[in-house]
Amino acid sequence: MPRIRILLALFAASALLAVPFAHGATSSVVVSQIFAGGGNAGASYTNDFVELFNRGATALDLGGWTIQYASAASTSWQTTALAGSIGPGRYYLVQLASTASVGSPLPAADATGTTNLASAGGKIALVRDTAALTCGASVGSCSSAPLLEDFVGYGSATDYEGVGPAPALGNTTAALRGGGGCSDTNANATDFTAVAPAPRNALSLPTSCSAGSAPSLSESAAVDVDVQPVLSISLERSSLSFGRVVSGSAPTPISEHVTVMSNNVSGYALTVHRSAFAPNDLPLGIATSAGASLVSIPIAPAPDLLVASSVTPSAAAGDVWPTSIGFASALPAVGPGHYTATLTFTVIGR
Repeated sequence: MPRIRILLALFAASALLAVPFAHGATSSVVVSQIFAGGGNAGASYTNDFVELFNRGATALDLGGWTIQYASAASTSWQTTALAGSIGPGRYYLVQLASTASVGSPLPAADATGTTNLASAGGKIALVRDTAALTCGASVGSCSSAPLLEDFVGYGSATDYEGVGPAPALGNTTAALRGGGGCSDTNANATDFTAVAPAPRNALSLPTSCSAGSAPSLSESAAVDVDVQPVLSISLERSSLSFGRVVSGSAPTPISEHVTVMSNNVSGYALTVHRSAFAPNDLPLGIATSAGASLVSIPIAPAPDLLVASSVTPSAAAGDVWPTSIGFASALPAVGPGHYTATLTFTVIGR
């Protein structure tokens, strides 16, 4: 009787050891990237590909394993045999079909197949067996496959991990697993994003998913700035002196460049006016371009004379407007003395 009990206990232990791996926990080897635009018009690469990544700390033998593909709603799977091993933190590139010689060639593949992936939607399974799957018609239908290591439904796929599929693919976009391949929450929509394809093979630099890696925390800070309106004006000379002159003469004009700074998107207008000379007025004038005749400068409160205008903001260093100040006609016969007036330039934002 004791002998019979011992045999039964051994049988029960053997049965427990023979139970196949149940998919649901995070996998050691995962699908880290999928590209389905190989050779299509404008494609980044000539071939479709599936990239694998070993998240674990030990090398795994892929002999007898397969990459399997089924279209979005199909339960008919195409298999590609794998061989060799994949080291910890290492990638494994499976080159698949091409529609034409468009795009760059892939890096040296670690396995090859002839499966043609659809961009709009499909299902990729990493299976520790060579037998084709028969699941995939509805969400979660493949989750109980005993030898399923990892599963990704993308685009319009009818089966996927989590609450939604990974994004659809394109001729220049791939589905890429986050964290260099380390992210595996068993939720395809969360783990994958659509980005430019970047195939990696066994020779690519490794990525560590070690829990001992330096922790990282993020904190966000809002940034804002209020750009104030800018409107400024500066003169080449703060005073203009014609020196000693005589009645009936026309002194040589004096340069007066005006610099305007404005960030007003609609531009600005530059005007000028003056006060009357005392004790008697004199015919002060301005030329607003090289070689132009002097015209009389109005005396306030008469309307200003337009010197220049712009319909855009000024240059970064300001807009420089050249003018010349002189007398529009010969000086009249006035009594001797010191004559003064004030010349005022004004810039107005539009």
